[in-house]
Amino acid sequence: MILFNGVIRTMDPSLPTAGALAIAGDRIAGGVGTHEWALPTPERVDLGGRCVLPAFSDAHVHFPTWALARHDLRLERAASREEALDGVASHQARGEWIRGTGWRDAGWAEKPHRHALDVVTGARPAALWSKDYHSLWLNTAALERARGDLGVPCGVVERDEETDEPTGILREEAAWSFRERFVEVTEDEWVAATREGIRIANARGVGAIHDKDGRLGAASIFGRIHERGGLTLRVWQSVPADRLPELRGLGLRSRVGDDFHRLGYLKTFMDGTLGSQTAWLLDGSGVCITSREELAELVRDAAAAGWPVAVHAIGDRANREALDAFEATREHWQPLGLRQRIEHTQCVDPADLPRFAELGVACSVQLSHAPSDRDLAERFWAERLKGAYAFRSLLDTGAVLANGSDAPVEELDPLAGIRAGVLRTIDGRPGWHAEQALTVEQALHASTVTPAWLAGDERLRGILLPGRLADLVVLSRDPLTCPVDELESVEVVATMVGGRWVHNPPPF
Repeated sequence: MILFNGVIRTMDPSLPTAGALAIAGDRIAGGVGTHEWALPTPERVDLGGRCVLPAFSDAHVHFPTWALARHDLRLERAASREEALDGVASHQARGEWIRGTGWRDAGWAEKPHRHALDVVTGARPAALWSKDYHSLWLNTAALERARGDLGVPCGVVERDEETDEPTGILREEAAWSFRERFVEVTEDEWVAATREGIRIANARGVGAIHDKDGRLGAASIFGRIHERGGLTLRVWQSVPADRLPELRGLGLRSRVGDDFHRLGYLKTFMDGTLGSQTAWLLDGSGVCITSREELAELVRDAAAAGWPVAVHAIGDRANREALDAFEATREHWQPLGLRQRIEHTQCVDPADLPRFAELGVACSVQLSHAPSDRDLAERFWAERLKGAYAFRSLLDTGAVLANGSDAPVEELDPLAGIRAGVLRTIDGRPGWHAEQALTVEQALHASTVTPAWLAGDERLRGILLPGRLADLVVLSRDPLTCPVDELESVEVVATMVGGRWVHNPPPF
């Protein structure tokens, strides 16, 4: 196959653009340029002036959770508890449970409470996730499933100040533990939702993901789809840190799986989130889920088994403690070339910004979080904004920046994330802390090249050069030449993964 009459952006600085691209099997073949290739009767695909880029990679996504949540009640637009309850009352649940997601109560006059939820749900159990998925709002029928067994280490069970009874709000480990024990979702339901989600992701130009749902059994879900030939994006799968003993005999993570489905890294948490007010801050507030010493021990043990670590860190103290742990253990992991990463890197003390590059710890960020969280950050982190969502500052220090969506927290839509990183706004307001805006090229690099590098796949994908996998996206316009205020007009036309069209095959 030859793609011609368009702009091929290879994302490789040695040959940034080309007029055509040759593909043989699942690889880019023969060369990149405008000449003819010695291919037997190639199919010729006229791009009609469109732009081709490497397929997008989402470096942080809870894919099965996002896919399932597409069928659940969505509460992102609820501006008050009353509006949220109206949404619950009108929702037609498909199973035993009423499941929902997206509420954010920072601006609500009345806080979420199980008794308020009882009024609209009756005896049917209800479990509603906050937008950040670190808080769970339950009704009385749901709480009764636990029979009082709610408290777990690193979990928060909110209680009524007068009665000391649970309010129905669980945070952090208490929320996740409750979901795993009581909110029943069959694997068949997970698989069906995930299969549909893959189709949607392909339609948005996504060819690869770094999945974070290892704790939910995502490896098994993707494995079932892969066995039946339905996996049309490349999955680099997280594994919960507490499963490290099971992995010791597997050797280096790059050998566990194939080009489409691979176990890759351990995932753990330092703290909570901004939205749930559980981010671990230097003033001592928030929730510490993993201490510096515990993380250092994990990093050492993981390095001995050949596995890198991805650690969730939101607050400035969580980021500092994580960096301290990586620094204290670098003699164990740096000689092995392990690519360690901090997920979110959301609020960082300015003094710690240069340490990511100095240590070689990657920043797995979500460009869309900055404009989405701006009001919450202004309210709760007013004294910390110089180092909050400081994506440009991190790049300027030499840090490695990989972009993801954190779906379902934000929507899985790479072009929307790129616009958010460049414009620093999603709602028409002026760009928030525009000094931290990225260029279009930087945002594209963080959404294509860097995630492939983090997964150890830089010789296979992330750029469009001979010998690499033919993973690419065709866009309606060249995002690097259109005015930034017209970026919203750039659309995905088609997506190819492994030399196969997985969305909208030509003719376009």
